[in-house]
Order: sequence, then C-alpha cells, then structure tokens
Amino acid sequence: MAVPIVLQSITEEQRPVIERLWQLYTHDLSEFRGMVPDDEGRFKQTRLALHLGDPERCGYLIRSGPTGSGPSTGSGPSAPVGFVFVRGLTRPPRSIGEFFVVRGVRKQGVGHAAALEILRRYPGRWEIAFQEENPKAARFWRRVATDLVGSAWAEQPRPVPGKPDLPPDRWLLLET
Repeated sequence: MAVPIVLQSITEEQRPVIERLWQLYTHDLSEFRGMVPDDEGRFKQTRLALHLGDPERCGYLIRSGPTGSGPSTGSGPSAPVGFVFVRGLTRPPRSIGEFFVVRGVRKQGVGHAAALEILRRYPGRWEIAFQEENPKAARFWRRVATDLVGSAWAEQPRPVPGKPDLPPDRWLLLET
C-alpha cells in the first residue's frame, strides 16, 4: 500500500526547500548527464528558475507522512520528499518538466501516487520525457502510463535540444 501523499502548490515560502531538493535531483541526474557541481559544490539551478514564476508552468512539493521511526522521518505529520513541475498549463500538450522523489521513500509508492495524481489533476494530452539510460526512470514512467491508460500510450525518441552529444530522450505520449 502506498504511503499517503499531498501535492502542495509551490509558493515563494517553499523556494528554499525546493532549491535544496533540486540539488539532490540534479545529483541523481548527474550520473546520466555528466553534470558536475560548481566551485562552491552546488549544481546549477538554471532550469529550476524557468519553472518558478512562469504562467505556463506550475510546481508542487510532494509531501508524505513519516515512513518509519527516528530522526530521518522529518518532523510533523508530513515531510517534503520531492517535487513535480508541470509545463503546458494553457497550451497542450502538458509535460512533466521535472519530477523527483528522495531515495528514502522510493519503492514505497510515493512517486507513483504523485505521478498519477498530477496526471489526473490536469486531464488532456501529455508528453513525458525520460532518459532510457536511466533504467529505473524508464520502468517507472512506463508503469505509470500503463497503470493510468492501459496500452493507450505511445513512445518515441527525440533528440535533446542543443545537446547533440547526448542520447535522445524517450517521450511517452498519452491522453488522460
């Protein structure tokens, strides 16, 4: 059974939390995209800035209840465990701009529940990108698509814009 989740609209008050989670997210992606931190040990947040303050986009902090006992479970009824950014709010197709769940709650259904909730919250055409060389992400997104719409989804490779040296992203195409 999945741990209960809450998708909390990101406001300026949550920006510091999102910025810290962004470092973890970028660290995870660095394995597949060859990114390295700057001289101060931080990953760039250029793409994060694109998501905040754009009327075509919105973001949610993923919160989840305590997953065990001890200091790592966070304080209060729920802890920030990830985020999701949506693009294409007024002009379909919509897409997941970024999606991240901390490792401590992966395999508990948190990411799956958050992905399904966000896709159901915004019905219509969706295009979701992931990197094939990230096998966990590939399995995750294919499972989400299948659980949501059965076999009524397609997949296609697309080059990464401005980065011809990278393998193409995989895109799932579906309608909710």
